[in-house]
Amino acid sequence: VSCEWTGTMNLTEPHCGTDLGLMRTKAVPQDDGSYKLSGQKIFISAGEHEMSSNIIHLVLAKIPGGPDGIKGVSLFIVPKFIVNEDGTPGARNGVSCGALEEKMGIHGNSTCVMNYDEATGYLLGDEHKGMRAMFTMMNEARIGVGMQGLTQAEAAYQNAVIYAKDRLQGRDVTGVKNPDGPADPLIVHPDIRRNLMDQKSFIEGARAFIMWSSVMIDQAHRSGDKDADGLVSLLTPVIKGFLTDEGYDMTVQAQQVYGGHGYIEEWGMSQFTRDARIAMIYEGANGVQALDLVGRKLAQDGGKHVMAFFDLVKNFIKENADNEALAKDFLEPLKAASKDLQAAGMYFMQNGMKNPNNALSGSYDFMHLFGHVCLGLMWAQMAKAAQKALDAGTEDKEFYETKITTGRFYMARRLPATALHLARINTGADTVMSLDAANF
Repeated sequence: VSCEWTGTMNLTEPHCGTDLGLMRTKAVPQDDGSYKLSGQKIFISAGEHEMSSNIIHLVLAKIPGGPDGIKGVSLFIVPKFIVNEDGTPGARNGVSCGALEEKMGIHGNSTCVMNYDEATGYLLGDEHKGMRAMFTMMNEARIGVGMQGLTQAEAAYQNAVIYAKDRLQGRDVTGVKNPDGPADPLIVHPDIRRNLMDQKSFIEGARAFIMWSSVMIDQAHRSGDKDADGLVSLLTPVIKGFLTDEGYDMTVQAQQVYGGHGYIEEWGMSQFTRDARIAMIYEGANGVQALDLVGRKLAQDGGKHVMAFFDLVKNFIKENADNEALAKDFLEPLKAASKDLQAAGMYFMQNGMKNPNNALSGSYDFMHLFGHVCLGLMWAQMAKAAQKALDAGTEDKEFYETKITTGRFYMARRLPATALHLARINTGADTVMSLDAANF
């Protein structure tokens, strides 16, 4: 809590990533109530370093004689240094770093292979209930990783805007904008504008989405709001999967603004792209997030939470039906996108039971469809708040007008992607599953 020590999560092994039931790390009970852990874990972020006096590893392992598969997994606290009775770090434990991974990005993080050689560990929670405990951390981490997708996009965008305003290249086709210079700045060109607006509209919508989700987490934790807890549970794979996919894409778009200089390490834009790439993979690869969304979260509590989301959108549209400032540019696109989402859910209900692959083949598209609707809802709400401020006579008129203009772009140019995702979902599993494995 005081940040004097650091911690890690130890799940993955060389032969098992998502399928943790295959793990081999074992924990043998000792007479004093502790356990001796032996095995190897990989991809452990900050697994070994000297920036703190102790590192506390949370390690998934199997107690011999327990149930097979995932039901036999327990969670253990394994300190780098055994903690003395007075709370100070003592003798070195039987855990060590076997290697450092050479990675595409996040080079500031030591990603380690960790070896456990009869290391002393202490059971956390109940025997064979390790996944339940670990997912408390993982669900929060997935929202944090969604935030990581957003923040990488934000940093890349800020650099791209500065460059687009500064770099002189070509002339505006509608008339010279920089008559005293040899060329106009990049930002006059429509495709550069389109590129930057893609980034800006995603970033501001995603930031609102994260804030909304954070409020629901507070509602759940501080006031026991089960509806908020259920809704944020439904949206967690969307936050993680959609925001990191889109966030990575936005770092690529920001890099593109620089042209050839974006590919040169001197300018630093490649680092955003390299660092953002991992967010699509760790804490559950995005394909797994999509499977979780469609295979588990939609049906959770009898579909109560996805219906609550649809009601939220429908009620917002209904309550603001008389708001002329919102009707055409925000409410109509949001209504159309929400209908696409509902149609996709209906397709899964009608076709997924007889052939689960019909649902799972469309799960990735559904995750993105859902993400666009969420950002559409955020933009509609922000536009309402901005218009209210303008009508009241704000001193920051430019800010609120910019907000509405950015939102209009998202609703007109980005939100229609829901129709594409629905069209793909409606094709079912045949085109995805028909090719024999030998013919790939």
